[in-house]
Amino acid sequence: MTPFPFSAIVGQDEMKQAMILTAIDGSIGGVLVFGDRGTGKSTAVRALAALLPPIKAIKGCPVNSEKAALVPDWAGLTTKRGHTRPTPVVDLPLGATEDRVTGALDIEKALTKGEKAFQPGLLAQANRGYLYIDEVNLLEDHIVDLLLDVAQSGENVVEREGLSIRHPARFVLVGSGNPEEGELRPQLLDRFGLSVEVTSPKDIDTRVEVVKRRDAFENDNAAFMLRWQAEDAAIRDRILTARKTLGKLKTPEKTMRDVAELCLALGSDGLRGELTLLKAARAYAAWRNDTALTRAHVRSVAPMALRHRLRRDPLDEAGSGTRVARTVEEILG
Repeated sequence: MTPFPFSAIVGQDEMKQAMILTAIDGSIGGVLVFGDRGTGKSTAVRALAALLPPIKAIKGCPVNSEKAALVPDWAGLTTKRGHTRPTPVVDLPLGATEDRVTGALDIEKALTKGEKAFQPGLLAQANRGYLYIDEVNLLEDHIVDLLLDVAQSGENVVEREGLSIRHPARFVLVGSGNPEEGELRPQLLDRFGLSVEVTSPKDIDTRVEVVKRRDAFENDNAAFMLRWQAEDAAIRDRILTARKTLGKLKTPEKTMRDVAELCLALGSDGLRGELTLLKAARAYAAWRNDTALTRAHVRSVAPMALRHRLRRDPLDEAGSGTRVARTVEEILG
């Protein structure tokens, strides 16, 4: 069955906005979605990927290379014809072995043909697409370490069993989980560009609308997809326009000073907060088709860019989102 239409997802506006911003600028660093189960987290990432235009890739290339010259030798492709394919969305399940994630020696070829060949893993499949991790806070530490390395370099390096393989691994990381089931290591938390919180709808009308749309999607899929086709196309066109606008957007010095002052006031560690906030604000301005970055753009995206970067304050019972909103009000007005 086709993915649920992105535009048909009821509510969860901050989550949808965060995912759209990462589609405009993949260097923002992905999205962490924390909240209740069954609130559309995995549906949203699949829906967004399905909405985006197909990517051009060499047919059969295990890392989705755009050009024949970029196909790795170990892929062993005999023909390098191009084709288009949907934006990849790869699930990284809990309990996945390191070999499954990074790739490893192809045992079947080794045993049957005596050849030492590389069997690519999930990181290869996710290149130029999305890597989705449900319950990311329960991920084993050695897999977290591995992801940190790859997220930093954009390259997967496999050095074992006599193999020495490198391949590009650039993807938008989307993680979801329930904070009551475990905390995320600070190092991985910091790697996510944006963080949003989702909750189950609290009013009857919204809950009924969610159920009605899901029911229509499952019982008359063709008609439902046709119903939302135009809305999804409008979002896709805005994303593509925003990507072009991004390079022409003006970033005034005073807005950069706003960003720095805000991060300083919140005690954000390092400078990753500033860089991410600036990129997110620029993507948001491009999404609105504005020509220059303003304080209003920064104000709009500051909670999702900064709430997961705050140190805990045992004397402040307010959530991190509230602390960011309060400081934004004090600094930016």
